[in-house]
Amino acid sequence: MSQATLFALQTDCRAHIACQDNLAFMRPLKSGVMQLIVTSPPYNIGKAYERRRLLQQYVEQQAQVISECVRLLSCRGSLCWQVGNHVENGEISPLDMVLYPVFQEHGLHLRNRIVWHFEHGLHCSNRLSGRYETILWFTKTDDYVFHLDPIRVPSKYPGKKYFKGPKAGQLSGNPLGKNPGDVWIFPNVKNNHVEKTAHPCQFPVELVERLVLALSEPGDCVFDPYMGVGTSVVAALKHDRIGYGCDIMKEYVDIAWDRIGMLRAGMLRTRPMHKPVHDPSLPYGGHR
Repeated sequence: MSQATLFALQTDCRAHIACQDNLAFMRPLKSGVMQLIVTSPPYNIGKAYERRRLLQQYVEQQAQVISECVRLLSCRGSLCWQVGNHVENGEISPLDMVLYPVFQEHGLHLRNRIVWHFEHGLHCSNRLSGRYETILWFTKTDDYVFHLDPIRVPSKYPGKKYFKGPKAGQLSGNPLGKNPGDVWIFPNVKNNHVEKTAHPCQFPVELVERLVLALSEPGDCVFDPYMGVGTSVVAALKHDRIGYGCDIMKEYVDIAWDRIGMLRAGMLRTRPMHKPVHDPSLPYGGHR
């Protein structure tokens, strides 16, 4: 039995993660077992955890992983692929556009192209600095799980009422809040972020929490084929889902297990979903 297989057996009843190639991890799993697959694959820009290759080779490798993810996805499930830009000689290739035809080939339905906006990142000198990435949300069928109420955000005018007509005097908006829309503002995980680990491109738990709450139900399986330090698994476990994940970097898998242990012990610090974003223009470093 290989070391990777031995590591894969280090699971508890609701978390199943491994230091293993994602195709090797996925192939033994039964078809249709995952309600939500959410991930952020490498962007082919030469980070320590990836081997840079020609863009076409990158797309071919991604196509293999996507194909296996589609097999694992349940009929009512959702597949969320979060990506940024591939950069070559100062020219960008938006990876959501590059990969979209791959998803189309599987007959998936694109429900939203979600823009994730953040304020911090690398500063460019020959083009505008990148301050967003995208999440492509696909479903297999038109009958899919979607829960809006758990992810509603505060209304801009929560007490606003109809001033005329048959509903005069009644609230004009949903008392639970409004639809968050397809532009999401979450701080990215930099050095001063409460969730920062050794991973250089970690994404925030609150971003995945929104997907988990909207697109799955308690007891469902949530999978991340590029798990990194376990953010998707943590988000799943926080909301009574079953988390699956794998990564080829043992350092990151060890951190993921540590985070899961801290979550179990009530000691893991994460940024709350509904905490306002810091706004330095407000007095005393306020929030908005």
